[in-house]
Amino acid sequence: MNAASNAVEMWIPPTSSHRDWAELSSSAPQVAATMRRYLVQLSTFLAPRSVEVADITLRIFARWLTTDTGVATVAEINRTHIEDFKVWLAAQPGSKAATLDKNTQRHRLRTIRIFLERIIEWDWPDAPGRNPILHGDIPPRTDPLPKFLDDRDAARLMAAARDHRDPRTRLVVEILARTGLRAGELCGLAADAVTQIGDGHWLRVPVGKLRNDRMIPLHPELVALLADWTATHTDHIRTQRRLIADHRAPLDRRTVYRIVERVAKKAGIGHVHPHQLRHTLATQAINRGMRLEAIAALLGHRSMEMTLTYARIADRVVADEYAAVTAQIDALYNTANTPSALPADIETAAMTDVDPVSWTLDYAGNRVEGWPSWPVQPSIRSSSVVTRWSWWSPRVVRSPRSHVRCRSAKGPCGTGSVMLERRRPATPIPRGCRSPNATSSNDSARR
Repeated sequence: MNAASNAVEMWIPPTSSHRDWAELSSSAPQVAATMRRYLVQLSTFLAPRSVEVADITLRIFARWLTTDTGVATVAEINRTHIEDFKVWLAAQPGSKAATLDKNTQRHRLRTIRIFLERIIEWDWPDAPGRNPILHGDIPPRTDPLPKFLDDRDAARLMAAARDHRDPRTRLVVEILARTGLRAGELCGLAADAVTQIGDGHWLRVPVGKLRNDRMIPLHPELVALLADWTATHTDHIRTQRRLIADHRAPLDRRTVYRIVERVAKKAGIGHVHPHQLRHTLATQAINRGMRLEAIAALLGHRSMEMTLTYARIADRVVADEYAAVTAQIDALYNTANTPSALPADIETAAMTDVDPVSWTLDYAGNRVEGWPSWPVQPSIRSSSVVTRWSWWSPRVVRSPRSHVRCRSAKGPCGTGSVMLERRRPATPIPRGCRSPNATSSNDSARR
């Protein structure tokens, strides 16, 4: 057994992953060897959680290859296999719906595409000649609003947690709700994560999903809970080198999920996962006036774009703009049956700025009927006998020139366009584009 194989055995824990790869190694040894070797390489530059997610996806793909195709090596994977796998993946049942969520399909296809792309770049002998997964195979990413608890459900959850008899349950829910930690960050809190700076206590969050650590101020009630916890479980905290440690097994993500789910069930608010408490804290903070920069620092976001997602949940700008026009809309509805009683301000200045105007051009580009009061000089004549155009009021169109379509117009300005000059342009119009009936004196008079 070579060094790579030893590294694989040391890295993969004796769980369902280990059992799956053992079965896959017997049915498709070369496919399993290539994918496990790739996972070992991932572990050298990706976070453990990212390697775990890639491991799950590659096991699903390898299992499908061995059961639904005759592929024995990764190099044999071609476009037909990928198309069949996409159809199979889209038909798989989801955890909350009849089929997999589009984002889940997207993530799994991207993971496999990156796997194939990397082993091709690394020039591995079992790599295919070209990547059979194209960019267009990846479903577009959906951007749903974060799922959060409203104020009533959040209060009920906190009350149920405080009434729980298990101290660890109370502490876990309180930390998640007060700090917005991710489940993995909570499990990784070091024994000395709580630090006192001046009169305040701070929580040092370890390097996590975005590879950055941060300091979070602690609520006084949370400080009291942590002080009681550390005083009671000092020996276990020292042994496990984790802040949330007691006589039970070390806290992991699944345990955190079960804790939150049990408390939510007790509170009678349905299914709740730990990340919802993070979304809830951010939503509560932004709705109560906390600055986006402070929320980004609290949650450990690297870019403001991540934090702005929460601003979409209860956009105050939209609410204020809507409230400003509600009175006028109500006045319109209340007087709809008596037109003579319509208030004068129902048609506001913004509405009058979008009144359409129409005119007609003859074959020479002359004004025939319906011309607006403002001066317009047709620049190109149309070969059709009569052409009718509609445009918006100059109060809406700000540019000095507007282009409208004409099927048979010709001129240096470009075939298929008629240029309508409403005011003196910054640059002179090419002579070849002027109407034969237009002169410089007439242009000056119109302007």
